[in-house]
Amino acid sequence: MTVQHAPSPQQSYAEKRGPLEVLKDYMMTTDHKKIGLLYIIVSIFSFGLGGLLAVAIRLQLALPDQGFLVGNLYNQVLTLHAAIMIFFFLIPIGLFGFGNYFLPLQLGVRDVALPRVNTFAVWLFIFSLVLVVTGLANGGAPSVGWTFYYPLSVDANQTGVAVLMVAVILNGIGSLLGSANFAATIVNMRAPGMSLWKMPIFCWSIFATSILQLLSLGGLTAAALVTYLELKMGLSMFNPGINGVPVLMQQFFWFYSHPAVYVMLLPYLGIGAEIASTMSRKPLFGYRVMVYSILGIVLVSLLVWLHHMFAVGVPEAWQIAFMVATLVVAVPTGVKIFNLIGTLWGGRIIMKTPTYWLLGFLFNFLIGGITGVSLGMIPFDYQVTMSYYVVAHFHNVMMFGTAFLAMGGIYYWWPKMTGRFLDEKLGMWQFWFFMIGSWMTFLPQYILGLLGMPRRYYTYPAGNFAWTELNFVSTIGALLLLVGGILWVWNMLQSLQRPMTAGPNPWGGYTLEWTAASPPAAYNFAHEFPTNFPTERPLYDWEQNGETLTPVDPKTIHLPQDSIWPFVTAFGLLLMGYGLSFGWFTNYHPATGLQPFSAAPFGFQFASVILYLSFPVFLYGLFKWAGTREYAVPVAHHHLTKYDNGFMGMSWFIVSEISLFAVLIAGYVYLRISGHAEPPALRPNIWLAALNTLILVSSSFVIHKAEQDLHHGRQSWGRLGLLVTLILGALFMIFQVYEFSLFGHESDWRQNLWQACFFIIVGLHGLHILIGGTGVALPYYQYMTGKTDKYNHGSIVPASLYWHLVDVVWLLIVAIFYAW
Repeated sequence: MTVQHAPSPQQSYAEKRGPLEVLKDYMMTTDHKKIGLLYIIVSIFSFGLGGLLAVAIRLQLALPDQGFLVGNLYNQVLTLHAAIMIFFFLIPIGLFGFGNYFLPLQLGVRDVALPRVNTFAVWLFIFSLVLVVTGLANGGAPSVGWTFYYPLSVDANQTGVAVLMVAVILNGIGSLLGSANFAATIVNMRAPGMSLWKMPIFCWSIFATSILQLLSLGGLTAAALVTYLELKMGLSMFNPGINGVPVLMQQFFWFYSHPAVYVMLLPYLGIGAEIASTMSRKPLFGYRVMVYSILGIVLVSLLVWLHHMFAVGVPEAWQIAFMVATLVVAVPTGVKIFNLIGTLWGGRIIMKTPTYWLLGFLFNFLIGGITGVSLGMIPFDYQVTMSYYVVAHFHNVMMFGTAFLAMGGIYYWWPKMTGRFLDEKLGMWQFWFFMIGSWMTFLPQYILGLLGMPRRYYTYPAGNFAWTELNFVSTIGALLLLVGGILWVWNMLQSLQRPMTAGPNPWGGYTLEWTAASPPAAYNFAHEFPTNFPTERPLYDWEQNGETLTPVDPKTIHLPQDSIWPFVTAFGLLLMGYGLSFGWFTNYHPATGLQPFSAAPFGFQFASVILYLSFPVFLYGLFKWAGTREYAVPVAHHHLTKYDNGFMGMSWFIVSEISLFAVLIAGYVYLRISGHAEPPALRPNIWLAALNTLILVSSSFVIHKAEQDLHHGRQSWGRLGLLVTLILGALFMIFQVYEFSLFGHESDWRQNLWQACFFIIVGLHGLHILIGGTGVALPYYQYMTGKTDKYNHGSIVPASLYWHLVDVVWLLIVAIFYAW
């Protein structure tokens, strides 16, 4: 839409709107700032919920033999606390909350590369949390811990595991789309003249974290997917009853979940660097070194996952290699700490609340990092694994390490987001409650771990040396943290009641977001920037050089249209997730096997009906989304490369798809070469695979030709090519379903590991054929309904790119399942 005489931010924010108007606005918005606020608000809510669950845990453990949370209820609370804190607070608020709000502002652009994908991603994140909460009303929360280790997660007596798996996968899809969006924005949409080496360090931290998410999240998705398929269909790669390897599940899980520690760290290091530079009135010490150290962490963090598994019996050579990698990853981490200290050293430090949170982080994270190095030492890890020493270390790094910088980011950027300051006195009270409460909570847990107290137990006997006293002190510390959290929420609510007094640059910052109003207008900037960026601190450089900002009439600025359809599409996936969690296409249960659908409980039948209804809702929202132009008027897009944003976003997203298939295929190859997955005597026919290969490879050439035709204005031939591609894809699926049904009747996948691996990986590829076919149908629909022109090319480019990926993966599948 064209911005018509945009009001000042103070006026627009002061307008009184009803709750329904506000809700509708946020359901439809494509404004990256509102989306960032959604992530931040939901993350703060999750922090409060997870914190209350943590207090409940500590009340149970305050004294021996308490009856407040007993047995399975304790395990459910423990699982929800960890899952909510990790997946719905620490990861999203840093990467997607602050990232969405401030990445485009710091890059000097008006929005992210794919605004409507951004809307879809945030609502997918919110709906995944809603899905977790629905589990409480459908049999209870899972009680398997956030790690959902096999075989506990497929025990027939467990409840809520399926919903956690589905929520993790949906949340992961939103996270991957957001990460690909950030990477495309950074590569393709920086302000003219801003090179990668002139970006603020926060932008680098978001870029590195996005790459790490795209590379590693396939591990968690694979673990959740295989666990879910065993629950719903009996398909497994982990079941020892058919020669599966249970520890393989941990390999999949930790391939993501240790890099996730750095996903929870890197954005906050960027925030810390911004605070340090601004509050010390100095440029960042060792800017390039810090960038290299951030990228070094991305690389090395992918090579350390096995240090969570030293005690499970992996070969000694592997243990030593991963111990060395664990010690190596401490080097770039330490470099960043020196960068922050070096930035503060000798500066004219402004001792405001953000500075205190930064200093608290430096002290706390240093201790947490040192204890992490100790856990990387194999003999020591043997002694304390699964003890409270590990709990204390993790919370030392995450809770009173990176979470301190989450608080610092709130206090630092609150004036920019709201036009108001948070109260300094309340902020200091909160800081000291958090500082003292954190040490009182977790320092006793280090000692308890060394004294032998195991984690995940809901009680302990009286009389063990110092256990009672240390647990009581730890509980008092948790209550102090609760008080600090209440002060924080009160501070924010009180701030919003006061008038806006913050100017554009209240802290005297040096990056581009401080040139926007506080809070920023919908179009971010009513000016253009100079095209020379001497350093990552452009405002300081331009002031020294006498450069000025060029005013722009807001009426000439065009922004993406708001749209309800990404929300509707995400809501369709919420319904689908509910149906997949509590229902299914058949009535299968791990304990009883396949039963008549009429014998299923009403809740199962209801959820199954919701599952079927979700498909038309999802597809309707998706096609309406595709049929609505992103801009109401023709707009020439700003690209730094020759590729458009759709191509760039899909290219980055494909990295995650490659990661998912790579993890699953690596697991299968291990099972095959180790002799666990021996092929049955009767395997799928190679001739049918060859025919399908011919069909799929031909479709790749057809869609490439269709893409070229459409780009050169030959729309009739292009539409025909898309139609032929859809027909070839449908033929492939018909042959694949025929092969599956034939092979499924010849042997039982619950009795043969090779067949189970075949159905999991080839079936997942079939799902990608359906996704890719839907993706091809979208540009076909766009071109048939006249929704494209020289400014709006539709989704042909990303659809074509994704279809080529599906074809390449099929060639690999043919090699490892049909030819090998």
